[in-house]
Amino acid sequence: MINPFPISPIFEWNYQSNKQIVINQGGTSSGKTYSLLQVLACKAAEKANQVITIVGQDIPNLKAGAIRDFDNILSSIPFFSSMIKAVNKTDKTYYFHNGSIMEFKSFDNEQDAKSGKRDYLFMNEANGIPYSIYDQLQIRTTKQVFIDYNPTFAFWVHDKLIGAENVELLISNYRHNPFLKDSIKEKIEQLRSIDPNKWRVYGLGMTGQVDGAIFPVVNWVHELPTENIKRSCYGMDFGYTNDPTTLVKCVLSQGQLFGKLLLYKTGLTNQDIAKEFERLGVKKGLKTGSLIMADSAEPKSIKELRNLGYRVKPCKKGADSIRNGIDKIKSYGTINLVSNELWKQEQQKYVWKIDRKDGRALNKPVDQFNHIWDAYRYGEQGIRKNTNNLVSYGT
Repeated sequence: MINPFPISPIFEWNYQSNKQIVINQGGTSSGKTYSLLQVLACKAAEKANQVITIVGQDIPNLKAGAIRDFDNILSSIPFFSSMIKAVNKTDKTYYFHNGSIMEFKSFDNEQDAKSGKRDYLFMNEANGIPYSIYDQLQIRTTKQVFIDYNPTFAFWVHDKLIGAENVELLISNYRHNPFLKDSIKEKIEQLRSIDPNKWRVYGLGMTGQVDGAIFPVVNWVHELPTENIKRSCYGMDFGYTNDPTTLVKCVLSQGQLFGKLLLYKTGLTNQDIAKEFERLGVKKGLKTGSLIMADSAEPKSIKELRNLGYRVKPCKKGADSIRNGIDKIKSYGTINLVSNELWKQEQQKYVWKIDRKDGRALNKPVDQFNHIWDAYRYGEQGIRKNTNNLVSYGT
């Protein structure tokens, strides 16, 4: 039988898989996204009234990637274009003649992801999407989940999915794409001698070392200094269900900034946080107590903790405040942190965003793996500024 459209080995692997979750880890130009879109279009056409959701980090990424790929499939392969009845460009939804739909979406948070159900789910470039969003989406998916990504570093797929009984891992690279131009193959193969880590990730499709870490070098120490302390401050980032509440103690000694993670827990109410403060020796007193710089996005929590007697103040935020805070931390030179496995995990995974068009690191961090770093930034702000000039709250 002659196939009605060109296929790659990646198409066959995914189309034939009977696992509930199919993970596509692959290098650049392997054609994994393109092939998965073909697979999903076939499944939409084979049975009426199927709902297929393709999820990306954000809409601009989807437009530049998966949506563009699907439009190319429709414009170049009559077999697929004949399936489509209508397209709503505003809603980014494709309607099939048999009542099936393919919708392209992004979700801001886990609550947003709770809306809607589907038959098939495709997490495109999943290493840019939080696990909490994936978790809510897959719960509401009845048949099969497909995932793809470039393995620049290990993330929740490696920690929570790979190796499970209902999961199939497919690893691909440019050699599995029979339609790739020789000129592109040559560029990819040049990575072998130019950058071994990029060759491992983008050439071979294997999980690489961290590329683009925001704090690539850290001096891990045994404990905070106890002498020559010029100033100290706590930094706190609020969380609850999926994101942890974090507390970091910052100390300035002999011109060097030090940090220690004291708290990393989910499910804490403000009353619970106050109990943790007491356990950790954080001193009460709205004027003379330990200074705690907290995320200004939680004014209600800050006020409640102040009502309980703690000197909690909101950090200052503004345009480029995250980048400026990162620069301030780096301005001390050596980054001295008390050794902690949780912090080491964030240090490896807290990276700059990448421009998908040219692979260039952007001047903006990925909003993941930053819970401890955010608390550290807030604490550094308290160290840096004169306390008389700090914004007060509730006084």
